[in-house]
Amino acid sequence: MEVASDRTKPQVEEYMTRDVATVSPDATVEAVSTRIAESEGHNGFPVCERRRVEGFVSARDLLRAADDEPIFKVMTTDLLVAHPDMKVTDAARVILRSGVQKLPVVDDAGNLVGIISNADVIRSQIERATPEKVGKLLRTLEEIHGVDLEQERRTVPIATLTPTQGRVYADELEGRKYELERGLAEPLVVIDNAGTLLLADGHHRVLAADQLEIDEMDAYVIVIDHEIDLGMARTAAKENLAQIDDIEVVDYARHPLVRTTKRLQFDE
Repeated sequence: MEVASDRTKPQVEEYMTRDVATVSPDATVEAVSTRIAESEGHNGFPVCERRRVEGFVSARDLLRAADDEPIFKVMTTDLLVAHPDMKVTDAARVILRSGVQKLPVVDDAGNLVGIISNADVIRSQIERATPEKVGKLLRTLEEIHGVDLEQERRTVPIATLTPTQGRVYADELEGRKYELERGLAEPLVVIDNAGTLLLADGHHRVLAADQLEIDEMDAYVIVIDHEIDLGMARTAAKENLAQIDDIEVVDYARHPLVRTTKRLQFDE
């Protein structure tokens, strides 16, 4: 098994904050303004009635209202919300595309179960590639091909990499550039198939590095001392992938597990 299934990829429920501060639709602008001023890191709150998300109120919304105005009159009601089963990478694309900093997370009944922020997304991506996970891929390759392999950590020139994924998403590409600019990007996962460097994981990061004029990147490398027939190599050949310039950058359509609060109310 050379490519992980979607079920093995981090989901929103694994990284979201479960203890979410909320406000009532009947709270006054003055009361919520005081909460924002006295809180650390809050510039707004989900508005909930018995845990059901009705909207979101931000500090900007409050600036335009009288102190005694109820929150339900000034809150934003057409709010993007995610589902806990959504992949974190897809939540990242929604956050980057929409320009929001946080996505409330709701269950199938529309009840608030958490909130995921751009910081949570970055944390999930940094944690994704670990020596243990690379070791699992190594052992799988050993079992499939009946060979003994080695793992090492080294710097690889990105111009020497052969991609095994034909497309990347524009929104996630922006996220990887953000990480690289702040020194937060995780290592690549590369298979050295007797001198041919196959990029197993990190296509968005490699393209982001190329756009930022970064020539080399840190990588976990699985070393194969004699060439073997790998499925991902066949995929690369079939899709005419020889260098990173062959990767297509595509826009992202709205994810099926992203809804708006208006849609939730309509579905009911």
